[in-house]
Amino acid sequence: MTQKGSEEMLVYVGTYTRGESKGIYVYRFDASTGELAPLSVAEAKNPSFLTLHPNKRFLYAVNEVGEPGGGVSAFAIAPETGNLTFLNHQPSQGTAPCHVNVDDAGAFVYAANYGSGTVSVYPIREDGGLDEASDVVRHEGAGPDARRQRGPHAHSINLSPDNHFAFVADLGIDKLMLYDVQTRPGELMPHAQVTIAPGAGPRHFTFHPNGRYAYLINEMGNTIMVFTYVAAQGTLVAIQTVPTLPVDFAGKSTTADIHVAPSGRFLYGSNRGHDSLVIYAIDEATGKLAFVGHEPTRGQAPRNFALDPTGTFLLAANQDGNNIVIFRVNVETGLLTPTGQDVNVSMPVCVKFLAK
Repeated sequence: MTQKGSEEMLVYVGTYTRGESKGIYVYRFDASTGELAPLSVAEAKNPSFLTLHPNKRFLYAVNEVGEPGGGVSAFAIAPETGNLTFLNHQPSQGTAPCHVNVDDAGAFVYAANYGSGTVSVYPIREDGGLDEASDVVRHEGAGPDARRQRGPHAHSINLSPDNHFAFVADLGIDKLMLYDVQTRPGELMPHAQVTIAPGAGPRHFTFHPNGRYAYLINEMGNTIMVFTYVAAQGTLVAIQTVPTLPVDFAGKSTTADIHVAPSGRFLYGSNRGHDSLVIYAIDEATGKLAFVGHEPTRGQAPRNFALDPTGTFLLAANQDGNNIVIFRVNVETGLLTPTGQDVNVSMPVCVKFLAK
């Protein structure tokens, strides 16, 4: 791995392995050109979503398996090469684990199980491995869609900037569940819940870099909600809802991922079906969104995507297109321009940058 200050960094790609993929793919990323160069692969079963430890020495992946057997796996990152070495695996305490996160202190890993609607917490050992789950909660309820919302479906778990609260978007019950994770570390203490529009299907959630605003993308409703956030109370207040699709689009589409640019000036969301990224400008005085445009992702079913730490490039993972397409970001307008570079990888789901 290059030394600190270099324009090169690492990219880790989580995948589904029911096709040709073998697991987690490691690339070197050149931040001056946007080029991705393959380095290695760590074999794992359906390592769909990834997260990185704040000390940059460990990586955690969910193994998204529907039946019992799904779990969370820990890997050590080789400091010179970026290669991954398997450390251990813990049961996810549910089915189809689809999202994983780690707190900024590097003390706990949190996982969301889509199939069972459960959320679990794992203490991190000194060697980066995971202890058994220290707490598990299961959501209750259903939504109006008889096919997709017959029960809870925890789709993501994110931590507040101060690591006091965890936010779980549950597609099955149209709720954003808030947990206090600071008062008793290693536990998920119910704190509050935000009810989303019936049938919206909340999926992914993110904070603005200033910590005062938060954004939720709804998979089934194809909308993005804007919230103001009061950190002292751990409360969210909805202030705006905007569409992710053009008003004249009549096809079938669902959203997937959402990210705010490092500058805090723009927000992006992915549309699967319309196969695009929607771009919004953020009013930094209010957090509200103003439409900028749509950019085709040059592939089918864009799942996760990621902006590099400088905000100069965006990598879009097209799950059904079996490719990752690289875009250059205009930091003044938020618009995206394809660089002409893409990488073939079977069923990419998650993209994570690691800058040294």
